Amino acid sequence: MSVSTKYILLILFCLTALGRTSFAEDTQKPQEALSVKVGCLYPLTGPGGLYGRDSVIAINMAEEFLQSSEKYLYPRLEVVVEDTRSKSLRSLQIAREFVEVDEVDFLCGVVSSGIARTVSQLAKEKQVFFIGTDHASPNLTLTGWHSFYFRVNNGTRLSMRAGAKYIKENFGSEKTPLKIVFIGPDYDYGYQAWDDLKKFLQADNVQNEVVGIYWPKLFETDFTTYIQHIKNSGADVVVNGHWGLDLVTFVKQAKQLGLFDNMIFMNFDAGGNYEVLAELGNDMPLGLVLSARHHVNWPDTELNRSFVQRFYEKAGRYPSYAAEGAYTGILAIAEAVRQAGGTNDKDLLRKKLESLSLTLPEDPAGFQSHMDPVNHQMLQVQAIGKTVFDNSYPPATVQLGDWSVYYPPETWPTEIIEKNKQKN
Repeated sequence: MSVSTKYILLILFCLTALGRTSFAEDTQKPQEALSVKVGCLYPLTGPGGLYGRDSVIAINMAEEFLQSSEKYLYPRLEVVVEDTRSKSLRSLQIAREFVEVDEVDFLCGVVSSGIARTVSQLAKEKQVFFIGTDHASPNLTLTGWHSFYFRVNNGTRLSMRAGAKYIKENFGSEKTPLKIVFIGPDYDYGYQAWDDLKKFLQADNVQNEVVGIYWPKLFETDFTTYIQHIKNSGADVVVNGHWGLDLVTFVKQAKQLGLFDNMIFMNFDAGGNYEVLAELGNDMPLGLVLSARHHVNWPDTELNRSFVQRFYEKAGRYPSYAAEGAYTGILAIAEAVRQAGGTNDKDLLRKKLESLSLTLPEDPAGFQSHMDPVNHQMLQVQAIGKTVFDNSYPPATVQLGDWSVYYPPETWPTEIIEKNKQKN
């Protein structure tokens, strides 16, 4: 791999206990730190490059956080970050070299769900743990499920479940069916978001009529035709499944064409990402219903405020949600390896990942993000808000407020559990 696109971070971890469970044998430090190799795949240039650059900064932040405690000696992590450029074949080649040449113990990262499925299949083939930190399609934990894949960021299933509950709370009492349009990217992430939203609306008995479904290609630059169709659909609500610059482009064009004048706009997974708010600035309309996997202004806890401020001090900007995902991935690897006593016993390491609990910046007081042992999906709280004027985090002039908060389920529907029991 090209040295110019490779970042090597030697991380010596020492931290206070993060998990729910403590063990008597953990009260003494080992004589030497274990050595663990981690190969991370992120776009550092091109589409999605900001997410990768934010992730590299967050990995450094994880190092600093973990070194701040003297209670435990955590594994020495050699973290290598390679630029995928958002290309599937390139990502596969990088992942293969990580495993076959660098002999990593973990793969981590990946922004695109489509690329993540490719990397996940390689991880399954090579029996190397893959810690997903910034992609969201539930297919990776369902049809693509395997025992070496774990995701530590919110997936669209959690987002759409919260979105359906938000719709029910705010529109469920209407006597006539709610007219809904969905528009999202033409690949797995968008398809699964819409499929899950439909299922959860049905489960919550929300009477609705779908008056339009649209699938622009990923990285589309002109949404005007789609926006005109949506305006003519008679919809009450527009649910959007875009992220990143696609969402920025859509909102700018939709505002110019008056889409928001008579319809309620919602994006439950990525719309409230700080990157989007900052890029739009004064072009971000007020009153849109949005959420994200991490917010700079929620929860209002010391841990989240500290995380956001430390990132700003390092980067000179506020973090996108990708930063907290990468931060979580490093903590998850370090904690699981610590509890397993190394990486040699993969069955034991898998059990520690399946029972993992972490206190994260995105967690409201009294809640810990924790791994679903069946689906290998981290269960986290989803906060949905409306865009309001707030220039506390420039260059964004809008943040989310008027929050509605949704906790994850104790268990998923029976059919989801049964599918993964069969795979185990």
